[in-house]
Amino acid sequence: MNRIFGLGKICLIFLIGLLTFAYAGCSNSNDNSQENQAVTSYPIDPDDAKTTAERTIVLSTEFSEVIPPENLKDTQLYDKYGYGVWSYGPGLAPEVRTDIMPEGYNTSGVTQKTKLLNFFTISDIHITDKEAPNQLIYLQQINPTIGTGTSVYSPIMPYTTHVLDAAIQTVNALHKKNKFDFGLSLGDAANSTQYNELRWYMDVIDGKVITPSSGAHAGADSVDFQKPYKAAGLDKSIPFYQALGNHDHFFIGSIPVDAAGLRNTYISDTIFAAGNVLINPLSLSDPIYYMGTLDCSTENAEIVKAGPVGDFSSPPKVVADSNRRSLLKTEWINEFFDTTSYPVGHGFSKSNVKNDFACYSFVPNPDVPLKVIVLDDTQIENDGSKDIHGHGYLTEERWVWLKNELAAGDAAGQLMIIAAHIPIGVENEQSETGWWINPNPNTPPNACTLKELVTELQKHPNLLMWIAGHRHVNTVKAFISTDSTRPENGFWQVETPSLRDFPRNLRTFEIFANNDNTISIVALDVDPAVAKGSPAEKSRKYAVATEQIYKNNMAPNNPGADPNLPADIEDPTIKPMNPQTYIYNAELLKQLSPDMQKKIAALRKAGKI
Repeated sequence: MNRIFGLGKICLIFLIGLLTFAYAGCSNSNDNSQENQAVTSYPIDPDDAKTTAERTIVLSTEFSEVIPPENLKDTQLYDKYGYGVWSYGPGLAPEVRTDIMPEGYNTSGVTQKTKLLNFFTISDIHITDKEAPNQLIYLQQINPTIGTGTSVYSPIMPYTTHVLDAAIQTVNALHKKNKFDFGLSLGDAANSTQYNELRWYMDVIDGKVITPSSGAHAGADSVDFQKPYKAAGLDKSIPFYQALGNHDHFFIGSIPVDAAGLRNTYISDTIFAAGNVLINPLSLSDPIYYMGTLDCSTENAEIVKAGPVGDFSSPPKVVADSNRRSLLKTEWINEFFDTTSYPVGHGFSKSNVKNDFACYSFVPNPDVPLKVIVLDDTQIENDGSKDIHGHGYLTEERWVWLKNELAAGDAAGQLMIIAAHIPIGVENEQSETGWWINPNPNTPPNACTLKELVTELQKHPNLLMWIAGHRHVNTVKAFISTDSTRPENGFWQVETPSLRDFPRNLRTFEIFANNDNTISIVALDVDPAVAKGSPAEKSRKYAVATEQIYKNNMAPNNPGADPNLPADIEDPTIKPMNPQTYIYNAELLKQLSPDMQKKIAALRKAGKI
């Protein structure tokens, strides 16, 4: 989809030092095809790339009139009433956390002696084909008070590739200041498991020309978010790894594609019709509303072809596009071998494709005894669930694999990080994003309960943390050892928010061996720098306005979510954050086992770390 159309011979003229690229075709001067248009880029100012320890984005709270959620689509009201307004505020220093350390531990005199790793995470990018026929856009209007309504419609939808491009440029600038060992995406690269969405995602990372439109390519020669542009691409010296998210293999992240014939709706020329699936997922095949699409021929990207079925004399149409096809999980994994960034496969091997298995592990630096366990904890297509497929879930194969990886890490004397899409212990089991309990004995069960999972994790003293995305928030949580004599059995969980929704940060993680042979993990949020006047800058305004209108809870704390805590209290390890920035930076201390302390000390003495 995002390749330059091959109509005639194309001569690519490189103008060294300039910021635009020109494409000259062999057709006449009246040809308006995309090859013959100037293709721009949106370079950020490298000095504008800062962590939130240096600078934060603060939302305005002053509005001349309230815009209710049902008017979210009325972007022309934002400036009139003061929405989308933000300012830069002071940096937020990381909070030193010792929750999982031995009782009485004192940080006085503790210093970060040796840096072991520095990496970044992005998550929930949700690259969106906003012109696709099978979206759920209209549901935001009929469910305006439901926070998840913004997941099916938000005015930032036209800009998802541009924000990723800005984020990648920010990473590159930070890399020049403090070298990254690797980067990791925690899932939901695509919004609805479409081929073109995934290709846009990978092509931005690869630094290719992006044609961020589909179907009729309306506005491709006139509308800022539709025009082809040259992505910067990730610095080739940074290895980049990928995890699987629920949106990467479910329809809008929620429903198995082959249920009710959804696979055909992707490449259809007819706008999708269904019931209110945010309230009742089983109403998928109940065609009460046409769900609509965005008219991308104008800058406002108005919602069109949406509303009650009875309001239409005939089904509304779009131009069909085969590049919108939905990918099977195996096809999705295989696409990561068709890139120019590194490593080949981005963590996946061909056996992952063959076995339909999206789990793997890797060692970022052979000199550092640490491995990253990338775990697929999303639901499967045939688990029998009748609700939204956003739960945490492990098949028996994944559960056995995870236990073996943890045991092997202990045996090898490796510190360990688990990277998964869905976090644990922060949502109740009945929540759509909690750990799934299968009520149907005739379908595959979840291989373990949340209690069994946490108990297993706390058997492995070398586990530093579980990192995840999924909830679009910045929460940091401590899993404190249940054995006071073994504090090293505690571990941290750090969530990376979405690049789509405010605060739309990426995260950096620096891991240090301290002078007392403990570990410090410095986790900082980063706002993508944006070029002035660029689509990404406009998107920031819309993301801010969306949060100002919806006022989503960005620091949720759900009693009973952690199986090791009383069911009637909020988790004391989840700290509140500033309601105007939603940032949470932390330095997380971790006690090592006696054996691991000796190993780290020996490696330091030998000069290997």
